[in-house]
Amino acid sequence: MEQAGPRDAHRPAAAAPAGRGAPQAGRGADAAARPRPFPAEAVPLPAQPRAADRERGTADDTAGPGGSARAETARGEHTHSEPALPRPRAAAAPQAPGRPVVQRASVRAQILDALRAALVAGELEPGAVYSAPALGESFGVSATPVREAMQQLALEGAVEVVPNRGFRIVERDARELAELTEIRALVEVPVILRLARTVPAARWAELRPLAEATVRAASAGDRTGYAESDRAFHRAVLTLSGNRQLVRIADDLHRRTHWLPAGVSLARSRTDLVADAAEHAALLDALIAENHTAVHSLLRGHFGTATP
Repeated sequence: MEQAGPRDAHRPAAAAPAGRGAPQAGRGADAAARPRPFPAEAVPLPAQPRAADRERGTADDTAGPGGSARAETARGEHTHSEPALPRPRAAAAPQAPGRPVVQRASVRAQILDALRAALVAGELEPGAVYSAPALGESFGVSATPVREAMQQLALEGAVEVVPNRGFRIVERDARELAELTEIRALVEVPVILRLARTVPAARWAELRPLAEATVRAASAGDRTGYAESDRAFHRAVLTLSGNRQLVRIADDLHRRTHWLPAGVSLARSRTDLVADAAEHAALLDALIAENHTAVHSLLRGHFGTATP
């Protein structure tokens, strides 16, 4: 690109071409004021045009119906013959009068949370390939934040990048789940046994609401709610160690164990969730009573026979 010379700095700016620099009268103004609707159980996220898009002249978020999909298809991501898209579960943001409250940086985080919830709920089909444009249309945003969220899921081992197509949901098996559970036991159990001898009963009692939240979610059959409350309970327990790196690693392992392996029915999984949730309450009772033998036994049952 040629740099502007001294004379160029004094030239008046050229008028923007019609239909690109500003929304058209009537229809354009109304479209900018109304975010595209989400499917049921979802919260609409106002589309935010990116500066890079404006410079390229593509403006995926404001290109009109099908604009985002056309732009991404041009890059080689196909959107045909895909499985049914999951219902997004983006969290609601507090409303501020006069302007949208969802900023560009938060869109990716909300999409990532919704995709993680879809993985836990079994709404993303193992082995299926999903394209960023099609998922973006479902969420009412451009493909870019969806692609960024999928890249994070690829780092976590949940999806695989398929060149020129999109992202394939990893097919998990029972062996992988058993291996992850064994690693969690090796990380968490020694720490909890040590904390059982040092943390006062009053501190353990403070975790009771978190344990009760897992019971409510499991009883309602809410897999996503249970995964979140279960992680919150274990994270709170390990946080008492003061080791932030341990909490981070254990949290990542815990998230992966909630992805259903192939062949596991949701009905059977619900029964297991109710049993696991009951173990949280029993573990707290043993910790408060300083019954170390019961604590060790409950941990073995909670994590399986691989527990040390």
